[in-house]
Amino acid sequence: MHLLKSWVTTANDPECPFPLNNLPFGVFSNGGAPRCCTAVGDKVLDLGGMERAGLLKPLGLTEPALNTFMDKGPEAWAGLRATLFGFLGEGSQAAAMVERHLFPMDAVTMHLPFRVSEYTDFYAGRNHAINVGTMFRGAENALPPNWLHMPIGYNGRASTVVVSGTDIRRPVGQTKAPDADAPGFGPCKRLDIELELGAVVGTGSNMGQPVTVAEADAMIFGYVLLNDWSARDIQAWEYQPLGPFQAKAFATSISPWVVTRAALEPFRCSTPDREKDLLPYLREPGPMLYDIDLSVTMTPKGSKTPSTICQTNYNEMYYSAAQQLAHHASSGCKMNAGDLLGSGTISGPEKENRGSLLELTWDGKEPLTLEGGETRTFIEDGDTLTLRGHAQGSGYCIGFGTCIGTIKPAPIFP
Repeated sequence: MHLLKSWVTTANDPECPFPLNNLPFGVFSNGGAPRCCTAVGDKVLDLGGMERAGLLKPLGLTEPALNTFMDKGPEAWAGLRATLFGFLGEGSQAAAMVERHLFPMDAVTMHLPFRVSEYTDFYAGRNHAINVGTMFRGAENALPPNWLHMPIGYNGRASTVVVSGTDIRRPVGQTKAPDADAPGFGPCKRLDIELELGAVVGTGSNMGQPVTVAEADAMIFGYVLLNDWSARDIQAWEYQPLGPFQAKAFATSISPWVVTRAALEPFRCSTPDREKDLLPYLREPGPMLYDIDLSVTMTPKGSKTPSTICQTNYNEMYYSAAQQLAHHASSGCKMNAGDLLGSGTISGPEKENRGSLLELTWDGKEPLTLEGGETRTFIEDGDTLTLRGHAQGSGYCIGFGTCIGTIKPAPIFP
C-alpha cells in the first residue's frame, strides 16, 4: 500500500500520523455540541456538519458518540470511507465544499469517541503473563494451567473509561503489608500503568449465539490506545479468589481516535506458533494481529523532558482481539456496539519492551532512572504518562495519536 495523496497537504507528510490512508474516527467540539469527526493531516473534519449540510447521507454522525454509526455495520463503514476518499483525495472537485468543515486540530476539544457499553480486560500477552507469574509463583508455575488454551479476562467498569487528557485521581483502598495482622485503608502506593490496545466492537451479537473468529473480526470497528491504570498493592490484597476489582475499577484511559480495521488491513500479521493446539472455535482463518509499534513516556511533575520507559509492538500478543471476542461470545454472552475489549498488557521479550512498571522495575526491586536523574519504582503524584502507537507503511504511517493521563493526589477521607 502506498501513500494516498490529499489536497490537505499536511496529510502527505510521511511523518504525519493521519494521512488519507488512516481516517480515524472520533468526537469533537469547537464551542458547539459534540459531534463525530475524522482526522486528516493537522485538521479535524466535521462529519456531523457535513451530514447536516447534506454532503453525507444520514449515518448518525451528528450525535455525540460513534455508536449509531458503528452499529450500521461494515457496509456503512466502507461506504463512508470511500466517500471521504473522494472528498479528500488529491484533485477532488469537492474541495471547496469540504474545506469549510475543516478545523485546526489544535483548536478543538476531543471527547470520548463512543459510549462504552461494557468493558472487558484480557490477560493475553504471554511475555507479560510469564513475567508476572514468575514474580509471584516462580518460573515453573508462571502460566496458569488454562492460559495456553483460552484468552483469560475479567469484566471491568465502563463507567470509569475516560478520554485521553483526563486527570486521574490516585485511588484509595484496602491494602495489607506482609507482616501486618490486619489491612489498612489509604492511598495506593504502587500505582502502575498497563500499555494495551483496545478493540472497539462495532456490531453486536445476539444472546445465546456464539460467533466464529472470522465473524468476530468483522464485528470489530477499530482500535484505540488503552491505559488500564492499576493499583498493584490494592490488587495484591483483594484479587483472591475472584480477580481484579477496585484495583482496576478507578480509571481506564483511551485515545480519542478510533483507528479503523480497514486502515490497519495492510499491517496484519499472525499470532505466534501455539505450544498447545487451540480448540476449533478459537482457531484463526488467517492473520489476526497487527504490526503496530507502541511506546510509553513518563514526565515527572515540573519537568519538560519525557523519558521513554517502554517500546514494544502489538504483534507480541498471544491471542488476537478477534479470538478474545469469539471466546467472550462463546458462552452466549451478548455483545453490543460500543463494547471495549482491552488486549492485556503488551510486553516484548526484553526489559525495555515491558508494558508495565511492575515488570520494568521487577516488582519495585529495580528502580528506573529517568532523563532528569529522578528514579521511579511506581507512579508518583504529578507524573504524566503518555502512550503512543503507529503502524509504519512505505512512505506513510497510520497513527493513533496519544493517550495521556496525569496523576493527581488521592482524595482526603475524614
